[in-house]
Amino acid sequence: MQSIYAMHQKSSDDIEKEEKFLRQSIDNIKDLYLIMLTSMTEIRKKEIVFLDASSKKHLATPEEKNPNKKFVNNAVLQLLEENSSLNSALEKRKINNWSMNDDYILILLNSIKQSKLFEKYMSTNKTSFEEDKQFVIDMFTELIAPNEKLYEYLEDDKLTWIDDIPLVNTQIVKQLQQISEKSDFNVPKLYKDEEDKEFVSSLFRKTVLNEVELAKQYIDKTPNWDADRIAEIDTIILKMAICEFFKFPSIPIKVTINEYLEIAKEYSTPKSSIFINGILDNLVKEFQTQNKIVKTGRGLM
Repeated sequence: MQSIYAMHQKSSDDIEKEEKFLRQSIDNIKDLYLIMLTSMTEIRKKEIVFLDASSKKHLATPEEKNPNKKFVNNAVLQLLEENSSLNSALEKRKINNWSMNDDYILILLNSIKQSKLFEKYMSTNKTSFEEDKQFVIDMFTELIAPNEKLYEYLEDDKLTWIDDIPLVNTQIVKQLQQISEKSDFNVPKLYKDEEDKEFVSSLFRKTVLNEVELAKQYIDKTPNWDADRIAEIDTIILKMAICEFFKFPSIPIKVTINEYLEIAKEYSTPKSSIFINGILDNLVKEFQTQNKIVKTGRGLM
């Protein structure tokens, strides 16, 4: 939807160029995932360096000479740092953001050490894998993910990441919740399979190449709205949904409608989802009466 909107704004008809940017934007989600995940292991490394330097000070205090290492010994953080799947992905994609921007890691570390969450975690020497895991989950969700300086850094790095951050953070938390001492941690695939990957280009191309015909399907179904008064995002959403109705037989109608209503709620006007739902509902009834929609497989409706 955003790629088609960008094409409209630039009055571009270079489908190849826009599709390439679309694919690159999706591919960059993997980098964002790795950057967010390794922020935690990099924070641990910085604390190790800090504790070591403090212990070697000329007038080091007893606490500095014998520091509480519960945080740096956190089992989950160590597991992530030593994980072969994660290290392989970092090497393959040449992710070195934190070595070049370690000031942000220090900002995060200071924020964590000043928090009540950290104080409570460090207040006892007793530990367990489950406690370590819960601390890491809380640290990520409460202190790292919402950090404004981190958000600004990510926004400056790649503007397309703004919409991807919630998705990536949700995935990381989900994986952290599932991690255990016996299970292995694996970096997830960007696409479920090749069919999933091909869907990206197929939906984009079929919508762009058929915009005029797709628009004709709803243009007379908005009696209270002139075509040029409909929000542009709404017209794109309608075209994409109708495209899925006609050209993607394996996608159930309800799935299509629900997906685009969620997009409308997130990106368009406050009343757009109600407007779009009404149009699509009427169109589906008409298309089904005229046998224009043919769905195959399970969950047809």
